[in-house]
Amino acid sequence: MLRPHRLDLLHLRLPLLHFFETSFGRVDAQETLLVRVEADGLVGWGECPASAGPFYSSETVVTCRYVLREFLVPLLRAHPVSDPTECGALFRGVRGHRMAKAGLEMALWDLRARREGRPLSALYGGNRKRIESGVSLGIEDRVEDLLARVGEFIARGYRRIKVKIKPGWDLAVLESLRERFPDVPLMADANSAYTLDDLAHLKRLDAFRLMMVEQPLAYEDIVDHRRLQAEMATPICLDESIHSADDARRALELGSCRIINIKQARVGGPTEARRLHDVCARAGAPVWCGGLLESGVGRAHNVAISSLPGFTLPGDVSGSDRYWKEDVVEPPVLVAPDGTIQVPTGPGLGYEVVEERVARWTVAKETLE
Repeated sequence: MLRPHRLDLLHLRLPLLHFFETSFGRVDAQETLLVRVEADGLVGWGECPASAGPFYSSETVVTCRYVLREFLVPLLRAHPVSDPTECGALFRGVRGHRMAKAGLEMALWDLRARREGRPLSALYGGNRKRIESGVSLGIEDRVEDLLARVGEFIARGYRRIKVKIKPGWDLAVLESLRERFPDVPLMADANSAYTLDDLAHLKRLDAFRLMMVEQPLAYEDIVDHRRLQAEMATPICLDESIHSADDARRALELGSCRIINIKQARVGGPTEARRLHDVCARAGAPVWCGGLLESGVGRAHNVAISSLPGFTLPGDVSGSDRYWKEDVVEPPVLVAPDGTIQVPTGPGLGYEVVEERVARWTVAKETLE
């Protein structure tokens, strides 16, 4: 049984190396919640990358702490699981709060993998020794600043560039990028900044030979995206609209998108992420792993899930030095000059969490015995 005798909820505030701006706004630091479980002398780690405000998701770091403390941990205490795959059924009575569920399930997966002395990727059924790394770049003060940053990350070997767009920061920006970098694999992420009233405007994105346009319309929509995809040659990728494997099935059957971004935290944890991966594989739809400004803990979990065979496109699993002066894991997550990250072969995450660093950036802590 996976029966932790101690569970810590660690609210961190990590200063970013460079501000990150999307259509939601700009942040200079990332707030996140680490879940630490302890059993039989072993420690497992998970992460709820919910951020401080309810903008990408309705969840926040504070709501994750509350739901974990008041509902999810008491359920686990009363009904210990023998395998992390049982968490979905155990937590089903708690509606939503997928990031809170994901953080706890991730920690249990890490604990199980460490107990068995196996890498987490092997437990998931991953078959890759290295994964392709892409980078996500936010809105800058000037187009020239963005061009400089894109050039920097291309020089580091990153295999795909994603840029954030919004009304007023889209066509001219993408035109400048294509003029400077005509052959780089490029995609644009709108984070729901447009509506169908912008259909004619969005169709102009086809001129830039993008890999995909991510989540252009409303964050829970799959109907309007169907109409937009029928009008656009560029593939649409859905992110915020997909909360489960069933959501992915519906969206693909409707023709609302051709690609899906899988974020473990968004869909409730690794088990549901694997189900979503399998749905897309059967439908022939490529997937990739998105990022939520995770610390090294969540980043390590993303490396493991990205080792599954259906993750055929470079994801947002960047190196630790993309965001942090000093990550909370050792070794840091490194991107090789060929734009790939090695999938660890050590037990569990394959990275060791440096608890002194975690303590340094912790602004609130709860211990549940």
